[in-house]
Amino acid sequence: MEFFKKIIYWNKLDSNTQKKILLRPVSKDNKIKKIVQDIIEEVKKIGDEALKKYTFIFDKYKINQFQVLEKKIFDASNSISQELKDAILVAKKNITSFHQAQIPYKIDLETQIGVRCQQIHLPLNSIGIYIPGGTAPLFSTVLMLAIPAKIAGCKEIVLCSPPPISNEVLYTAHICGVKKIFQIGGAQAVAALAFGTQTISKVDKIFGPGNAYVTEAKLQVSSLFGGPAIDMLAGPSELLVIADHLANPDFIAADLLSQAEHGVSSQVILLTPSEDLAQRVIISVNEQLKKIPRLQELLMSLKNSAIIVAKNVLQCVQISNKYAPEHLIIQTESPRKILDHIFNASSVFLGPWSPESVGDYASGTNHVLPTYGKSTTHSALGLSDFQKRILIQELSSKGLIELSNTVQILSSSEKLEGHKNAVKVRIDFLKEKI
Repeated sequence: MEFFKKIIYWNKLDSNTQKKILLRPVSKDNKIKKIVQDIIEEVKKIGDEALKKYTFIFDKYKINQFQVLEKKIFDASNSISQELKDAILVAKKNITSFHQAQIPYKIDLETQIGVRCQQIHLPLNSIGIYIPGGTAPLFSTVLMLAIPAKIAGCKEIVLCSPPPISNEVLYTAHICGVKKIFQIGGAQAVAALAFGTQTISKVDKIFGPGNAYVTEAKLQVSSLFGGPAIDMLAGPSELLVIADHLANPDFIAADLLSQAEHGVSSQVILLTPSEDLAQRVIISVNEQLKKIPRLQELLMSLKNSAIIVAKNVLQCVQISNKYAPEHLIIQTESPRKILDHIFNASSVFLGPWSPESVGDYASGTNHVLPTYGKSTTHSALGLSDFQKRILIQELSSKGLIELSNTVQILSSSEKLEGHKNAVKVRIDFLKEKI
């Protein structure tokens, strides 16, 4: 049985159809907005009691102790294999190296004689990390969030995840230096991090992916007065592959399926000028599908997906830039030459030996990425997301004298006489002193 057999010929489509092909799957549920709103209000009002209530309703878990005890965190390392621990440590080393390289330089210069300007970076005081639960707990996301937070110097890191938290998540949090771990999930966890409860501290910014309820909660709390900042509103995972006739169809098929298995709303697209390659990728996809679990999820995801034959590689690049993918794989004869023409993508993988999986886990780059075409204006998560910039200026009396006329003219032209006066009183003082 063939599960995936559709090829789209780009230049045979009118512009409206082309736009439809590149649309992301949309899942609208107006009930979610109201449910989340009610959860947030209740957590704000009664705190921990609301957390207990919603944990029982959504997770079927009766909980009295939210914070995970240190002994349980420490014991988690004895419950997972040494092989897995070693793999996590390799990933940790690479992610640390890449994010340490992002430590910004200080700016300290004289823009003119006697006018000193600086820019310094300070860590966010407190952050919240949300780690989804479910059948596949994302301990890799703990690495992606806790490591840059530590390098940035964040003083307090609070991690929330639905109960029971897996040993893998606990171990990873432990080796990343996260001490405050709470077994609470969903919109209620986001509300707790946003406004605080009797046991969970309010944080300045919330990071991490989640389901539709978590995403909606992040949107709502960040919109409220006094609410926290958030990293981004990440949608379903997506992958676009640009490949020419020299590409390996089995590699491409495997990459498409690796992203399609993230969930039923995921989307994968192949762009190629080679009809022969497109046909061979379809054959390989259908063969590999027989060997991969989560078949029903994959089939739903593939319904959102497309294999597109374009005129040439240049047109593939143009289509890709319109789509602005979360993940972009380039498997062409000279992928770095193609890279020079890529303007919109969150994370790029070059050549046949760079599967998207390495970025998800252990190459060192961050896997928290903008989706839904947001790579046109937004960037992958990095060290700067855990810091804030502060600007400093210091003028000598000579510097102020030299700059005073300019400032007085500009402020007067904007009819802001108070600004002008703040300079003038100092200049008058200096004149009298002289």
